Amino acid sequence: MLDKDIANDIIFEALSLGADFCDIFVEKSKIETLSMNSSKVKDVKSGIDFGIGIRLIYGERALYGYTNSGMKDDLLGLTKKLAEQYKREGRQVAAFVYKSKSKKVIASIPNRDMSLEEKIQKLHSLDQMTRSKSEIISQVNIGLSFREQQVEIFDSEGLYMEDLRPYCRISSTAIAKDGSDQATGMWNPGARGGYEFFNGLDFEWIADYTAAQAVNILKAKPCPAGKMPVIIDNGFGGVIFHEACGHTLETTSVEKKASVFWDKKGEMIAHESLSAVDDGTIDNLWGSINVDDEGMETQRTQLIKNGKLENFLSDRMGEIKTGHQRTGSARRESYKYAPASRMRNTFIEAGSHSLEELLSSMGDGLYAKSMGGGSVNPGTGEFNFSVQEGYIVKNGKLAEAVKGATLIGKGEEIMKNISMVGNNLEYAAGICGSVSGGVPVTVGQPAIKVDEILVGGKA
Repeated sequence: MLDKDIANDIIFEALSLGADFCDIFVEKSKIETLSMNSSKVKDVKSGIDFGIGIRLIYGERALYGYTNSGMKDDLLGLTKKLAEQYKREGRQVAAFVYKSKSKKVIASIPNRDMSLEEKIQKLHSLDQMTRSKSEIISQVNIGLSFREQQVEIFDSEGLYMEDLRPYCRISSTAIAKDGSDQATGMWNPGARGGYEFFNGLDFEWIADYTAAQAVNILKAKPCPAGKMPVIIDNGFGGVIFHEACGHTLETTSVEKKASVFWDKKGEMIAHESLSAVDDGTIDNLWGSINVDDEGMETQRTQLIKNGKLENFLSDRMGEIKTGHQRTGSARRESYKYAPASRMRNTFIEAGSHSLEELLSSMGDGLYAKSMGGGSVNPGTGEFNFSVQEGYIVKNGKLAEAVKGATLIGKGEEIMKNISMVGNNLEYAAGICGSVSGGVPVTVGQPAIKVDEILVGGKA
């Protein structure tokens, strides 16, 4: 995409202008989306985006800019404008020549060959399956998206890297309605891959799940409030760990000391039953990567082991500012953003207990079968998350469905109150927003038992 001689000239110019380091991120992305509601196609979009980002690093300061032009003069002009923001005297440098340290391309090419007619037929099929599950399903909304991102990365340490990144995702939402009351059931799986992922989905299962969830929530009673034990089930339940703890382990927050754990490495920050990982290497998982956006190969990073904080997630600037070694975690939404330390596939590792054992151990409490959205303050770890589908537990047995439940607490407190970890680890796809835009991430966990947490409710 970018001529290597032009990349060579940009890096030579940056070093001549006093930069300690320079890297270039080149991206070409193909995007396709299709949406349906009221059993009709609502929107069909496709497009191609191209751009180049240039970063100069001076000590602990990074300067970043981007352009949609691949012309040499435009790129050199951008480099000079960035350098003008940092008043350091230029220096003489020898002619820069790439050592081409590494080159990596995704091993398998994604399936791009699915006609629009075939996509529409499949979405119609899912729509009709979902509506057939219950007379009170009043609406079904379905979306399909595919993105193929091709990148090249050059840097002043001699790195040249290219990668191909395909992403495919479907979202399915069922709405149940009774009079003026309505409730929603949803399932939003995604994978790193092409339309082979879409073709491999069990549409009957998706229809059953979303329709049943919507109906159960609609018929549920208001949740009682107060402090109580809570079991948070697997899969998207891991969003709480992602938000309330994961972000505080990124050097993006650690370098500012805006994390409750910034100085806790090697200390016990969670119950000894809990271990957590951020792993970019798992085949086809939504948040997996071959290399990060600085060209470093991905890895498996043990964040917490038996309650002890082992590592942080670090990018180049994070290593410069904190001393924590890079972990292949530099990520960005597109060329429009400078890279930052971000999560990939972040999850609590499986324990030894069955869900039944967790339920029977808690007496009375709340079972959060699926989680909804929420908010968190990264500096304090305080969070507030809604329970999408919940059930009261009485004497260790599931009782009636409840709605309107909210889990309220602090990340550092809930980590120490997780006393039992299940053996049913599952993953869920999501988009994580932060300083470098929205990136595909996976959250995950087995079912976990929290001995006590504040539950908000209307009963």
